[in-house]
Amino acid sequence: MDGFNNDLQTQMEQLKKIIVSNVILKEALETAKNISLKNYYIGAGCIAQTIWNHQMKFELIHGISDIDFVYYDNSDLSFEAEKSIIESINKQFVQYPIKLDIKNQARVHLWYKDHFGYDIKPYNSIENAINAWPTTATSIGVRFENDDLKIYAPFGLNDLFGMIVRANKAQITKEIYLQKVSKWKTKWPTLTIIPW
Repeated sequence: MDGFNNDLQTQMEQLKKIIVSNVILKEALETAKNISLKNYYIGAGCIAQTIWNHQMKFELIHGISDIDFVYYDNSDLSFEAEKSIIESINKQFVQYPIKLDIKNQARVHLWYKDHFGYDIKPYNSIENAINAWPTTATSIGVRFENDDLKIYAPFGLNDLFGMIVRANKAQITKEIYLQKVSKWKTKWPTLTIIPW
């Protein structure tokens, strides 16, 4: 598999090459550069699934249902402030073929219990939020910075390139993990699922 068990620098270069080969993802990253947010990433499933598609020789957009656009702004944690930013971002992506899932990571703790059934502590940065995402392979964010892709991947890139799905137990439950891997396995059958 491309990139698996390579050194980190090689993996980062391969990741960048594959991401910009996904025309839709590259367009999203290019569009995001023109938004007035500085503290954001495009990440999670859309990045991991692009790599999995590359490894399996699928069309790079195969199975990607949305693009996670996350930002961090703790200056106003109201729903209205987040809604305003979501609407502003969506205006930039009005012709985009895949829906964006836009979330202010500074306010996730305010709705998390209603959605998932248990409380979490507030994140103190966008990187802190990515550190808690459900799997090691999908804990990743990218954005263009000075015409190069900036990558934040707290667990490295080897599980991603190896198509290894391993729970990041920072905050997800076994039930959520099993739901995710069951769904993913139907779209990417060669994934290696590490049991909970």
